[in-house]
Amino acid sequence: MQIIYWLLVVLMVVGIIGAVVPAIPGTSLILIAIIIWGIVSSSFAAIKIPLIVTIIVLLLSVGVDFLAGYLGAKQAGASKWGQIGAVVGLLLGFFGLLPTLPVGGPLLGILFGPLLGAIIGEYIYRRDLWLAVKAGVGIVVGTLIGNLIQGVLAIAAVVVFLLTTWPQVFSG
Repeated sequence: MQIIYWLLVVLMVVGIIGAVVPAIPGTSLILIAIIIWGIVSSSFAAIKIPLIVTIIVLLLSVGVDFLAGYLGAKQAGASKWGQIGAVVGLLLGFFGLLPTLPVGGPLLGILFGPLLGAIIGEYIYRRDLWLAVKAGVGIVVGTLIGNLIQGVLAIAAVVVFLLTTWPQVFSG
């Protein structure tokens, strides 16, 4: 039983990483691990609190994701073109469709793709390079701040799970 527990904790750690790194599942992995533990341990009563907390964290994470990107874009004066460009850049970077970078591979593509996409989208819309760069940076900064907040929320969900299930798994 302890082996399964530790495997699920590892899955949750991947979920924490996914909450911070774009394009990797985050809080949903934590939720899945908690549900699996409830099934394996035959004790849904033991996971009631972590399950509720994780569902709330999942909902908050979605809200934070949209709000952080929106506020970053708004603060920098970005248009919808910049936001669409950032999403396209993220996808191209994730799938390695950007020109090859000497180091970093897809991770660097995930980081630079949204910035380049937002700048290109904003430039197409406004034809002003300085405003396009400012908007691109604003979108990326807002998204990064949102990802950090999501990471903290994911850590909180895992801590609640560990605190509520640890005694059940490791008692005597």
